[in-house]
Order: sequence, then C-alpha cells, then structure tokens
Amino acid sequence: MIYINDTGAQYETIKDEILRVTQAVMERSYFILGENVSAFEREFAAYCGTKYAVGVANGTDAIALACRALGIGQGDEVLTSTHTATFSALGISMAGATPTFADIEADTGNIDPAKIEASITPRTKAIMPVHLYGQMADMDPIMEIGRKHGLPIIEDAAQAHGATYRGKKAGSMGVLGCFSFYPTKNLGAYGDAGALVTDDPQLAEVLHELRNGGQRTRYDHVRVGVNSRIDELQAAILRVKLPHLDEWNMARRKNAQRYDEMLRITNVPVRPVAVREYGETCMHLYVIRVRAEDRDALIAHLVENGIAAMIHYPVPVHLSKAYGFLGLGEGSLPEAENMAREIITLPMYAELTETQAQTVVDVVAAYYTMGIGARG
Repeated sequence: MIYINDTGAQYETIKDEILRVTQAVMERSYFILGENVSAFEREFAAYCGTKYAVGVANGTDAIALACRALGIGQGDEVLTSTHTATFSALGISMAGATPTFADIEADTGNIDPAKIEASITPRTKAIMPVHLYGQMADMDPIMEIGRKHGLPIIEDAAQAHGATYRGKKAGSMGVLGCFSFYPTKNLGAYGDAGALVTDDPQLAEVLHELRNGGQRTRYDHVRVGVNSRIDELQAAILRVKLPHLDEWNMARRKNAQRYDEMLRITNVPVRPVAVREYGETCMHLYVIRVRAEDRDALIAHLVENGIAAMIHYPVPVHLSKAYGFLGLGEGSLPEAENMAREIITLPMYAELTETQAQTVVDVVAAYYTMGIGARG
C-alpha cells in the first residue's frame, strides 16, 4: 500500500532523537507547560518570523482562541473559505461566532480575494483565509481589504507550515496565525497539538491566559478561559522535528514536480491544483482535478491497486449538515462546489520515492488507457 502520508517512514529517520527526548520527559516527570513548551514556543515563533507563539491543544482550539482574544463572539461573523476542513468553521463556532463564506479561486482552491468584499456584512469582525493544501492564499489583496474595512486577518495556517508569500512565512502576516500539529501535518506531533503566532504582546498575554483556564498566575483566574494546553511530550517531539521541516518541505515540492512531469507525459485528462509564483508551497497535499463523472471510479481503481487516494474535501462547509442552518444551498458558492466534485488527493510525503510516484501515475494512466475513463 502506498499511503497518503506515511508517518512511519518519517519516524524511522528521526527515531533515535524522538526516543531520547521522550525518555527525558518521562524521567523528568513534568508534563504540563514545562521547559519544552516554553522552548518550542520560542523556536516556532522564530521559525515563523513572529515575536510570540502560544502552544495549545489543537488547531481548532487555536482558531477559537484567536477569535476570543480579538473579542469576537456571539452575534459576530468571521468570513472564511468554504473549501476546507469543517474544523476551520468549527473553531469560529466554538468562540460563539458564525462563519460566513466567500467563494474560491477555481485553480488553487484558496479563497478568492475578488469575492471577499461582497460577503462582508456589518457583523463581520474578521477575515480568515485558509492556506489550503500547503499554499498560502493571495495575501496582499486580502490584507488590503482588511485595512479598508478595519477587519483583522486571522490566518488558518494548519496546512501551511513553512509556506511563504513574497518571502513571509505562513502565520506571520495576519494579526494571528493558527496552526495544527495533527500527526499528518508537515510538522506533526504524535497526538493532537496546535499553536498561535503573533507579533502583538497583548494578544500573546491574553492567549497564554485563555489556554490555561484564564489564569495569569496559578489560581489567579483573571478571565474565563479554557483548558487547551500543549503538553511537554508533544512539545519535545515538535522540537525534534522543527529543524527538519524545511528539508521535508523541499522534498515534498520535489515530489510534486515529479508528479507534474509524469502526469504531463501520460497526457491523461487530469490537472494538478495550481501553484502560484508569489511564494513557496509546503505541498501539504498533492491534489488533482478530474472529470466529476470519473472521480469516484478513479479513486476506487487506485485503492484496488494499493494506492490510498482520498478527497480533501468532499463537502463544502456551507453544504454540510452541521451548517445547514446558514441556509446556503447548492449553487451559492459554485467554484467550491465544482472543486469538491472533481478533486482527488494522491500520496504525498517527503519520503515518497520516485518508484512509488511512478506507480501512482501508472495506475492513474491505466484507468484511462483501459477505457474505464472514456465514458461521458
């Protein structure tokens, strides 16, 4: 089986380091908000080019706490993308606010800056672009819209660890950047974990309090907070992985270029999601678009041949049952709906070999050359 993301292959390359630091945490027997958390927060902030990082329990909490730190809650709206994991919207809902949506760019899947202003209402209190599949959204026009309307920009960078936009790292352009360290992310923990980054010292202080029950110091609860703390084990693991991140991202980009060339040679009717020239993608996922009538059969063909293909994401958030109360039916965000019908995610990770990539492409090509995909 060729997996979508082979975390075991990565583990084998850093196994000795991981075992050393996890053993050290166990021997020290200090598990919550200790030296590894503080050190990782410093190191991750430096990596992102920000002054502060605040470790939290997961990426969804990061979004919720970003909203709360900005005073966004009941009756407010946060404008975001509908073509993303529903957890992006759930973070907004957890803060008591309501997600609203703008449509996406047809070729990248990222939120379309040209369609944002029409979706702003008097209740909009922030704009949250999602950096999808490892590529940052087109941030310059988004930042300008934010300035024009007095709206802070929150970056959902859960899929964009190390991605850049005109030389700036994901998470560093908005007032807050939100990250997930879910195990399959480019920078993944061995469990749930997340972080926020910011240059604002007041926001950093509020976030430190919010994530720890609203405490400024122990038993001094100065606000109504939550229990959302990254733990020492995960922080120690992430500290091992962080120095490898740029190298892993480079390998992912190389693998994507390899896929691009192999698919071009086969001349099959599939096209990769576009990569813009304004920055470097970290290539979190390698996604292709196919004819809607071929998509499910092609996935089944891939799986039957030992390739773990899947869909990121099959249902736009506005069409999910969870957000049916928004009243947005089919046709309301057509580009996102079209993309959701046509996309397939192929295996992508730093350790993917040329032979494995060729196998994937050969199986895709066979679907068409055998005539399976000739219908319609």
